[in-house]
Amino acid sequence: MDLLNNIYAAADSLKVRLAERKPVVGIILGSGLGKLAARIENPLVIPYREIPGFPVSTAIGHAGNFIAGTLGGKEVLAMQGRFHYYEGYEMWQVTLPVRVMKVLGIRYLFVSNAAGGTNPGFTVGDLMIIRDHINLQPNPLIGPNLDDFGPRFPDMTRPYDPALIALAEKIAAENGITLQKGVYLSCTGPTYETPAEYRFYRKVGADAVGMSTTPEVIVARHSDIPVFGMSVITDVAHDTDDENYVTDGEAIVRAANAAADRMSLIFGQLIERL
Repeated sequence: MDLLNNIYAAADSLKVRLAERKPVVGIILGSGLGKLAARIENPLVIPYREIPGFPVSTAIGHAGNFIAGTLGGKEVLAMQGRFHYYEGYEMWQVTLPVRVMKVLGIRYLFVSNAAGGTNPGFTVGDLMIIRDHINLQPNPLIGPNLDDFGPRFPDMTRPYDPALIALAEKIAAENGITLQKGVYLSCTGPTYETPAEYRFYRKVGADAVGMSTTPEVIVARHSDIPVFGMSVITDVAHDTDDENYVTDGEAIVRAANAAADRMSLIFGQLIERL
């Protein structure tokens, strides 16, 4: 398998479908958050299955399409569903769309996810700006470096762009939206975390826990793409001593859907002001 050929073949296929559209922003929509795509104007839907070499999204709440169109007055390319390591894909497949979008010319990457809150100050439905992360998944840059995209040892001092974070906070304040800000920890899944794991993650500095995002962010930063990230807190497990507590995947998607309008407003206005 020649990864570079795979990337460029997928990008070439999308260029034909996109025609004159030149996406400025790439957006990755996580569990239950795909309805943000409904806000994209003049949408062109491209199923992943129609793109050469692309995986197929199998996770709950992930539709499995690219949506090209206009949001906030700018051309965007949104992933309505992402790929996860727990689905059995290799890391090059999980992060393939980011590299393809880089070839297509995106200048920013916006990522979102549904996450479990470990910070005791969080409640279900909170929006959390990701200010930093802890990656417990295999690093997607392991293996031969793709010199076409970035250096062997990329800097990760500021994985999430401080200027975008500040602007998002300003937009939220203008619209009366309360935001949290914290550290996102990514583990492999597909099991939800045990109570002991949640306590451990909180002690090492995580405010929220999920099964995605960090591989894509690492690859974006390898390509020098500024990143803005946001989590929807869909369940809180900072205290799970209740013997009747169960983490419910369907409830998580419902909570993410309920928060999607607020996140959509912030994403749209943030893109508009880029």
